[in-house]
Amino acid sequence: MIEILYFAWVRERIGLPREKVETTAGTVSELVAELSAREERYALAFSDLSALRVAVDQELTDFDAPLEGVREIAFFPPMTGG
Repeated sequence: MIEILYFAWVRERIGLPREKVETTAGTVSELVAELSAREERYALAFSDLSALRVAVDQELTDFDAPLEGVREIAFFPPMTGG
């Protein structure tokens, strides 16, 4: 079981701040594909991965990161500084 956290507009599009999912995905990209196939709101939220960042167990990573042993994934837009 993996806990997924959604932040900012990702949370608004999906309509949830977090959820727990069972998955057979081996990478973050595969998980995104599974989620996108669920419902249109997920497909909309994940339609442009270049507009998203991902953290696995609170470490910023890439979408090809493996999921073995992972407990938490967070999706959020890029941080802007100023």
